[in-house]
Order: sequence, then structure tokens, then C-alpha cells
Amino acid sequence: MNDQSHRRSGGRAARRALRAAPLTDDQRAVRPGMEGGRYDPLTDADVARIHAAALQALEEIGLADAPASGVEILTGAGAIQGDDGRIRFPGALVEDMLAKAARGITLHGREARHDLHLSGTRVHYGTAGAAVHLVDATGRAYRESTVQDLHDAARIADTLDNIHFLQRPMVCRDIPDNREMDLNTIYACVSGTAKHIGVSFTEPGFVADGIEMLHMVAGGEEAWRARPFVSNTNCFVVPPMKFATEACLVMENCIRAGMPVLLLSAGMAGATAPSTVAGAIVQAVAECLAGIVYVNAMQPGHPAVFGTWPFGLDLRTGAMSVGSGEQALLTAGCAQMHRFYGVPGGAAAGASDAKLPDMQAGWEQMCSNVMAGLAGLNMVYEAAGMHASLLGFCHESLILGDDIIGQALRCVRGIEVDDETLALDQMRQVCLGGPGHYLGTDQTLARMQADHVYPRLGDRTSPKEWDEIGKPDLVAAAKARKEAILATRSAARLDPQTDAAIRKRFRIHLPA
Repeated sequence: MNDQSHRRSGGRAARRALRAAPLTDDQRAVRPGMEGGRYDPLTDADVARIHAAALQALEEIGLADAPASGVEILTGAGAIQGDDGRIRFPGALVEDMLAKAARGITLHGREARHDLHLSGTRVHYGTAGAAVHLVDATGRAYRESTVQDLHDAARIADTLDNIHFLQRPMVCRDIPDNREMDLNTIYACVSGTAKHIGVSFTEPGFVADGIEMLHMVAGGEEAWRARPFVSNTNCFVVPPMKFATEACLVMENCIRAGMPVLLLSAGMAGATAPSTVAGAIVQAVAECLAGIVYVNAMQPGHPAVFGTWPFGLDLRTGAMSVGSGEQALLTAGCAQMHRFYGVPGGAAAGASDAKLPDMQAGWEQMCSNVMAGLAGLNMVYEAAGMHASLLGFCHESLILGDDIIGQALRCVRGIEVDDETLALDQMRQVCLGGPGHYLGTDQTLARMQADHVYPRLGDRTSPKEWDEIGKPDLVAAAKARKEAILATRSAARLDPQTDAAIRKRFRIHLPA
């Protein structure tokens, strides 16, 4: 084996040189926005029944606890408030608002090269969540997450090819004041990455300050409204079938400010949603359809992501289970419903119940990430870095997740069949008087980057080579890459004048 590799050293050198050359996006084997949708966990009849059940739930059960402004908006559009205070939605109203809803939308980055075009079955992977701990992978310990941890996560995500957006993955537990926490969350993210960002607001009154900061970053209100590069992650419902009053007011303020919204319904199957996969999807769809009515009654066509996020539950213990096969099915089924409605959709995949980046984490992260992508989910949230059923976020796991998502995206891309890929000409050249193998042929070299995804950290050496290079550890390699990334200045840092103005206006906890 070693002798053969020496004889092929010229071919290996050529392959290494080709791999070292920078690739344009169209040359890469995988890229943001690849078309999924080849996997359908539901039949057409199943989809129709889920849709009908969701409409029936909205018309007969409705949602409770809408704020007074929401009642006015919804009843003004044709919803009905009953004597019990619940808002019920006639099926015709839901269909009318779906017709007004934005179809293809763009979630902008601060840099146009990071824009995400959400339509059809275009797939994008990114972070999300509200973990309260940072996972120390090498020390095998958990501690409360800080604003510096969040900023570091943003900086790392900015460098990873297969992390397409950053929704805030951690809570700044070192900032007790909620207003300052919200504002510093925005600052930590926008100064760490130029990719699209998702953030939340704790109270409606904090939105105006957050928007003011974003105007400063964008260069004014007009520039912000033309390219809003931050969206609002909004848990506008408290399952089962209740509006989250304060969050609805936040959503209204964000819509008026031109900020895209993620309409997030996160029921737990067996606790706050039905225990069956189909029932949990029905409830999530019904709640998000109510959100579609809400948004489009306020502002038709406002950019909104249909965020069905039902989660699994281990019914033996009552513990949340995000790494199960059931979770993968929940997410894939939701993706198929998004396609049915023709609206941009997002759901959770890629999170793990494992406490550390280990074998359990690997199988759980890959399973749901692949199924979400194959189902054509536009926005795959929590796709990397999330552990302990969303309680912990790990920088090293975020880096390792970039490799996982690369392989998932290769599955999404599928198999191209044409005259070139059928390779009959190559077979003739190699087999009829040729070398008898395809190593180093022009076709192999020309397509090695276009057809194959190579892990950045995943180890493919032989046992002998692995031993010779010191038996490298995967987590240690991820830690080394993290330290190398964080040793350089953030490429997305704000210009000094803008940064100084923001620091003068707001109390920023990160050091200048």
C-alpha cells in the first residue's frame, strides 16, 4: 500500500495542488441554497389531512391570550373572538392570508455574498437556540455562557463555509439587565459575523433601542430597510394554542421597523403538543398559520419564516429529546408542509442530547441534518454546536458541525446523471490500453473538487499513518482551529467611528 502510494506521488501532488487552489462558489461541491426536497416522509393524502386538521383546529379551538392590539388586528382581518376570549380563524381567512404571504424572500447578510434566498426547496444550515451554558469540550464541564462566548461563536461561524447564518445560540448570562442583554446580544453578533443574524427581544420596549443600533450599523434607516441583516426570532405562541402576549407585541414592533420575523412554534410532543408525530405537526402548523394571518393582516407580504419547531420528548423520563429519530421525522414532516404552503420555512435539526461532542452527538446531529436537508427545509436551525437538549453550546462542536453539514449537503445535492458523469469515455480510455485505474486521469482531477466534499477535520488516514502523526484527537483538532480563528481580529468588526458611536450611546460589555 505504501509502495503504491509512493509510485503515485505525482498524482497525489497534483491533487493536493488542486485542492489548495481557492474555489469559487460555483466550483464547490456544496454551497448555500442547494435544492433539497427529494425526501417526502408524508404522502400527498397525509399532507392534505394535516392541512385540513390544522384548519379545523384554528376554526374550532383557536388561540387564547392575544394582546389587545392583536385582537384588533386579527378581528379586523376577519378572525372571530369568542365569548371565551379565544381567537378563531375561518378557513377562508387563512387561505386568503396565505395568498398574501411572501413566497421567495431574501434574508440579507451585512455583505451581499452572504444573502440567503429562501424559496422552493433551497436549503441553508445555521445555529440557533438559547443555551444557558458553554460546553468546555476538553475539560468535560459546563459553565454559564457569557457575551464573550456569544461573540466568539459569531466569529467562528463567520469563517465556516457550511454555517450559512447565525441565530443567537447562547444567552449572555453575565448581563443581568434584560435590556442590556438584548442590545449586547445584537452587538456581539454583528461585530462577529457578516452573515445573516437572528436575535430575540425580551420586552416590546427594547425593540426601538435595538433598531436604533442596527440603523447605526447599517448607515441609517433607509439603508437598514433596504437590507435588514438581522431578523427577529419570535416565540409568538405558547403551545398549546395560546399567543405569547409580550412576544406578539415584540413582533408587531419588529414588523413596523422592517425586521424579518421567524414565527416560532416550539411545542414538545407529549407535553405541550400531541405525543404523535402527526399530531405535533398539526398543532405546529395551526399555530404558525395563525402567525401568517397575524403578520399579513398587519403588513401583507412582510418577510416571515414559517417556523414549525416541534420537539420530541422521552416519555420514560419527561426529558426533552432533540437527537432522536422522531425529531428527524418531525422536522422533515414540517419541511414538507412548508413546501405545500409555498412559504419560506424553518425548523430545528442537528442538535444533540449528548453532553459532549462524542459518538452519540455525531449520529444524532447527522441523522436530523440529513433528513431536514433531503426534505428541502429552507432554514435548518440549531444545525451545529448544540448539546444537552439545547442547554449547552460548544465552540468545538460548532467547528466539527461544519464537517457534518458538508456531508449532509452532499446528500442534499444528490446524484447527477448525464453523459459526463456516466463516464463511458473514461471507461474506454482506462480499460482499453489505458493504465487500468482512474487515479490521476484528467477527468478525475477535474472533478475531484466538484464531486466530493472533503472533511476539514475528519480523519481519513490509515491506522499506520494515524499512529505516525501522533494519533490526533478530533476535539483537540477542533480546539486548535478555534484558537487559530480567535487569535485573529474579527473580519466583521465594525469600523472604528461606528463602534465608538455605538459605545457612546449604549453600554457595551465587550472590550473595545
